[in-house]
Amino acid sequence: MTYTQSEAVKWTSAQFQQQVLDSEPKVAVFDCDGTLWGGDAGYGFMTWSLEQGLVSRSTSDWIDARHRTYRSGGVSEAAICGEMVQIYAGLRDQELRSAAAQYVREFVDERVFEEMEALVASLGHIGVELWAVSSTNRWVIAEGVRRFGIPEDRILAAEVAVVDGQITSDLVQVPTDEGKVAALQGVGIHQPDAVFGNSIHDLAMLDIARNAYPVNPSAALLQAASSRGWGYFRPAAVADAAAHLGGEHDRTSHF
Repeated sequence: MTYTQSEAVKWTSAQFQQQVLDSEPKVAVFDCDGTLWGGDAGYGFMTWSLEQGLVSRSTSDWIDARHRTYRSGGVSEAAICGEMVQIYAGLRDQELRSAAAQYVREFVDERVFEEMEALVASLGHIGVELWAVSSTNRWVIAEGVRRFGIPEDRILAAEVAVVDGQITSDLVQVPTDEGKVAALQGVGIHQPDAVFGNSIHDLAMLDIARNAYPVNPSAALLQAASSRGWGYFRPAAVADAAAHLGGEHDRTSHF
């Protein structure tokens, strides 16, 4: 497909919600960090869990060094997202579920974008099939999207196998970039009606949507949206932060 360069249109909250609802989607897919809520819950949970002593000091030092290497471009997105889940191997699944619930209550719930929560509620009310796709670990995503009414069996997130209640290091999936498309295809979704994402790592699944909705887009995604003729939406919380800083502040997540 050939795209022509044009400036992306910034939608108001009312325009954004109306466009989505008018398109009458049957299946809607949402990235989470930076799309449903502000910040990077995947990295945040990891650092918090290390501070809580959930993993050994040697493992903590190793993943910290790996993440530094990732930020300098020496480790791929898919690799680091997988490793950020594998570090919990040997722990009990229920222990991570409880930890994720505490983390979400304390650090994620307060950053939920009100406009996105209202939109998802409206879609759920009219029977739209809702999915969450994220490279953040499944424990955090399951807790984070609970208030949005997205059930656990419609979550595609970074996860490892659990055997007899114990976490293993065997990766099940790491949905990022083209991996998000593969994860959706794995559950039979090849062209979702609506896809919402904030980063360049969501571009592949935005591209397969009948209707793509960049939300709080990173600079790279905004450029891609412009070339594709997509509009975009900036939640009020992000716009307020930008105004406070004297410019359009990019509060997006790598994940």
